[in-house]
Amino acid sequence: MAGSDHVDHLLAQWARERPELDTSRLRIGARLVRLSRYLDRASGDHLAPWDLSEGEHNVLAALRRSGPPYQLTPTELYRSLLVSSGAMTNRLDRLEAAGLLVRTPDPDDRRRTRVGLTDRGREVIDAAIDAHVTALDEMFASLSPEDVDVLEGLLRTVLCDLEARDPDA
Repeated sequence: MAGSDHVDHLLAQWARERPELDTSRLRIGARLVRLSRYLDRASGDHLAPWDLSEGEHNVLAALRRSGPPYQLTPTELYRSLLVSSGAMTNRLDRLEAAGLLVRTPDPDDRRRTRVGLTDRGREVIDAAIDAHVTALDEMFASLSPEDVDVLEGLLRTVLCDLEARDPDA
């Protein structure tokens, strides 16, 4: 088993101050929050060479995952990424100005726009996702493949429950 972490210190303080408090779920939540901060830091570090924010990376990744011709509508993008249409517009404006995507009229519906990756956008997202996967490999290097499978399964269980209770997810 691993040594003590920062959360162990916090839990010891709670145990001293509130010994009756059940911290079993707090142990998980606090570690997930702390891990999220490490993930955010690693994400920022690996996206820096391309001057991308996490949100912009997510837009490019959604387009790349959609498969050829790597196009979605702005509505499809903001719904899949759970952001407001205003936030999506800002991301699209910045990515278009950087030459990573283009907006074109939808040939099937003139009222709609399609957002698509440029060749440069595809190159950038492919390089960025490679860096992202490498950073995660390093971050989780202390876990065996079996541990990775168990942790991933447990996290899926929690997310499936939360998503089932949240119709907007």
